[in-house]
Amino acid sequence: MIHRDQLVAACDHQLRASEFKDFTINGLQVAGGEQVKRIMTGVTACQALLDEAVAWQADMVLVHHGYFWKNEPVAITGMKQRRIKTLLDHDISLLAYHLPLDAHAEMGNNAELARHLGWKVEGCIDGALGQGLLWSGRLPQPHSVSALAAQIAQTLQREPLVIEAPQVGDIERIAWCTGGAQDMITDAYEAGAQAFVSGEISERTTHLAREMGIHYIAAGHHATERYGVQALGEWLSDEYDVEHRFVDIDNPA
Repeated sequence: MIHRDQLVAACDHQLRASEFKDFTINGLQVAGGEQVKRIMTGVTACQALLDEAVAWQADMVLVHHGYFWKNEPVAITGMKQRRIKTLLDHDISLLAYHLPLDAHAEMGNNAELARHLGWKVEGCIDGALGQGLLWSGRLPQPHSVSALAAQIAQTLQREPLVIEAPQVGDIERIAWCTGGAQDMITDAYEAGAQAFVSGEISERTTHLAREMGIHYIAAGHHATERYGVQALGEWLSDEYDVEHRFVDIDNPA
């Protein structure tokens, strides 16, 4: 068991939360009880995850997608009211890290995606490793885009959407950014990547990929961002002797 504020401070420090300009609050978003024994992790603090936390008698919920996003309505009504009421009624804290958890060099979403897929990390295109969000590297051996897509589907247990650039052959150099980063495709191409992997796709992404000449694989926002929060939860469990449980709330997007 650990004091809530000590655990929050450890996460803030490990992820360098104060260094990121983000669209939301990174860190403690809702304060529950002071003592934490059980931490439940998940991608998004949806009602289904909160219900699982209540049933498990969790003291804290730790997520990648929390609340209080830029430009969202500030009134605590409707869905937001029900979610926050669930936390407060059961004295559960909500801890959330967005960009800091994408960027972390060892247990961030990008680092963990590369580890699960066996990609060799060479650096970040948009900043130092551990600070940038657009990662680059190489496959362990050249793959066709169909072979790479099949590996991603098997590993993530989700069929990706593939936009093939006909003029590009086998892939050696790859770039990736988890989540909704489809507009980084131009930067990936200009850095020499033959394929770019992210979570989502926009209508324009198809034309960019085909006309520039870079394969694009949309592997799912949720699917590509399941691993960072699990790694952070396991780190907390090892460092502070708290119980950790990850719950994957199904989300095809």
